[in-house]
Amino acid sequence: MIKSIDIADVKIGMYVHDLNCDWASHPFFRRRFLIKSDAEIAKIAEAGIHEIYIDTEKGLDVSHARSVDEVNATLQQQMIEAVSNEPAPVITLSFADELGRANRIKSQAHALVKTVMQDVRLGRAVELEQVEPMIESITESVLSNSGALLTLLRIKNKDDYTFLHSVSVGTLMIAFCRSVGMDRETIHLAGLGGILHDTGKALVPDAILNKPGRLTEEEFDIIRRHPRDGFDILSRTEGIGEIPLDITLHHHERVDGSGYPHNLKGDTISTLAKMAAIVDVYDAITADRCYHKGMAPTDALRKIFEWSKYHFDPKLVQAFMRCVGIYPVGTLVLLESGKLGVVIEQHPSNLLTPRIRVMYSSKSNTYLQPEIVDLSRPLGFGGGDKIVRHELPEKWGINPLRFM
Repeated sequence: MIKSIDIADVKIGMYVHDLNCDWASHPFFRRRFLIKSDAEIAKIAEAGIHEIYIDTEKGLDVSHARSVDEVNATLQQQMIEAVSNEPAPVITLSFADELGRANRIKSQAHALVKTVMQDVRLGRAVELEQVEPMIESITESVLSNSGALLTLLRIKNKDDYTFLHSVSVGTLMIAFCRSVGMDRETIHLAGLGGILHDTGKALVPDAILNKPGRLTEEEFDIIRRHPRDGFDILSRTEGIGEIPLDITLHHHERVDGSGYPHNLKGDTISTLAKMAAIVDVYDAITADRCYHKGMAPTDALRKIFEWSKYHFDPKLVQAFMRCVGIYPVGTLVLLESGKLGVVIEQHPSNLLTPRIRVMYSSKSNTYLQPEIVDLSRPLGFGGGDKIVRHELPEKWGINPLRFM
């Protein structure tokens, strides 16, 4: 059985099933291993990990610990109670209408970030006059329909992850800031900080950046330099502003003081840096990498909600979930009727009742004539169904984008 235990209960002879943190937050070669020494336990604690998941069939048990299913059920209910009746961001264009522009922006922004990183490696300065128009284009797309660009950005080529991750973080920061009511200038600067937040990785050797496996401690130390390196690079950019510099330097800080580079705690971390930390981890853990499979967005939100006990600001995590939705646009979901559908739009006041394009029967394993179901409406009025859970598209061989 997989169980969640506090770090204080960890003992030699336990089998670690999951270190319960994002991949960039721990220096271990493996995610799963048998604990053989007190030094390994100390190393887990030093990484800022407060709780882990153990496999009781492969190692020692803790009788009072809760199973992973119990933990997930509790977290899911807490998430729903925290954000289900909050308003979703207003959209002015349908997903389909915004999709064309979003596709162009994704391609252009990817090329821009790649150019910026290449210029930095060659010792050239970051040219804001090239970056700022792209921030405006992303902002306009997000204001029209944030789901279009955010859905496209979840599709990343493993080789281009570093560049598209920066575009995703910039886009998510714009959407996040907009959803909590920040002014247009702050939104612009936050987006700029997001798209440039990993500039320091231009100084990390490709062999480390694209390594198909866990990093050594020495390699991990090199990766951890990128916030400071990025800050130093951008500090030489005329007109960059304090917000992008703050986001670049502090997006790996954690509210419990376990982050880097300065081990800042609580309110010594700015609100925008706390927001960037959430966004950065969300995009990282939902992406496929050569050494791990990305989580489904709903699972990633639940995991970040779990980590908000220690690493993230709980109120900001809840605000982020309201921004992207418990079932983000583009998520494949199973309904009580047995039908499968793709979330195409959030409900304005209830994140549990989005609009779904239904197109498959899980009972007969056949495609259906696509139709839109509004889960906020009763039976006979275009609704009358309910989400049971999200589903992995590859399990059913369905490409959600075909039905958006």
